[in-house]
Amino acid sequence: MKVLVLNCGSSSLKYQLFDMTDESVLAKGLVEKIGLEGSLLTHRPKDQEKKVINADIPSHAKAIQMVLDALTDKEHGVISSVKEIDAVGHRTIHGGDTFTESTLIDDKVIAELERLVPLAPLHNPPSILGIKACQEIMPGIPQVGVFDTAFHQTMPESSYLYGLPYEYYEKYGIRRYGFHGTSHRFVSHRVAEIIGKPMSELKIITCHLGNGSSIAAIDGGKVMDTTMGFTPLEGLIMGTRSGNVDPAIIKFIMEKEGKTIDEVDELLNKKSGFLGISGISSDLRDIEEAAQKGNHRAQLALDMFYQRVRRFIGAFAAQINGVDVIVFTAGIGENSIEMREAVCSNLTFLGLEFDSEANKVRGQEREISKPSSKVRVFVIPTNEELMIARDTAALVK
Repeated sequence: MKVLVLNCGSSSLKYQLFDMTDESVLAKGLVEKIGLEGSLLTHRPKDQEKKVINADIPSHAKAIQMVLDALTDKEHGVISSVKEIDAVGHRTIHGGDTFTESTLIDDKVIAELERLVPLAPLHNPPSILGIKACQEIMPGIPQVGVFDTAFHQTMPESSYLYGLPYEYYEKYGIRRYGFHGTSHRFVSHRVAEIIGKPMSELKIITCHLGNGSSIAAIDGGKVMDTTMGFTPLEGLIMGTRSGNVDPAIIKFIMEKEGKTIDEVDELLNKKSGFLGISGISSDLRDIEEAAQKGNHRAQLALDMFYQRVRRFIGAFAAQINGVDVIVFTAGIGENSIEMREAVCSNLTFLGLEFDSEANKVRGQEREISKPSSKVRVFVIPTNEELMIARDTAALVK
């Protein structure tokens, strides 16, 4: 079975074509600047040089058609016909509390995604465009929606509700949804495989740390809490997002700075976090480099991040009454040796014994705790696209 995985953004499209017989990637690529000047497709076939195609790409439908043309091209294609694609899996950011697992897409599912647009106005519309384009271009080929929010729908009410009048949850769906669920699910299942125990017997804290970051508490295979909330703004300090702040600060800034609510929203989402604290960059690598040269604000940004990661790990360990495994994943989690050591060195109260030598690894699967440690710690590269492909294949079968 061959599965095409699509991740549609407002002006971009990422794709991977999987052969599910061995879960290998036959080709992958990226369409950039859809509907803008300078649009292009970068196609990377397995074991071949990448192919860059510059063209006018006015819509997602055109982008998907170009992807299919690249996949079937005589020179740099990897399949002879679109008919070889058995199914399409769509990364879909927001499924609300309607979709608790991956779902075969039909007209009712599309209608529900459209109803959920107010909860994810930036993310769901591109997904819907991609789904409809595939229906038009690839009629009859099954499509599956894999939702970033789905894995977190096992949270109890006490975790997902805010301390607001209950009627706002009933009327508008204001609650904590969580994000990065596909990543949290992939690495939690993978670490259970490595340890050789069923998920039902494990208490796992997964740390998806990248430009966007979230942590999840997973007890017996079910998410009991996570750091992101109604939107991805809640929780940890991130690349440009503030994470948790006192809500009264919004009104205070509006009055003092004369800003509109939209301007403050942009400030919290795009001008805060690592960028806002350091004044240097939203990229942790740049901040680590500046901190090593003695930049105080860069070091402050790092310290604030480390502290908040530790805070949530400690809180989640209390919430699920212990922790067997901690997993670090995503861009920062997989690659920042300094971050992992700074976080774990202050978790000795959990019985965690950290192995500094084993920790000297980037982007590789490895245990970084000592054999005597009561809490095992792993670095596991995430693979959301493979998780989407697996769900898609399973549902289509």
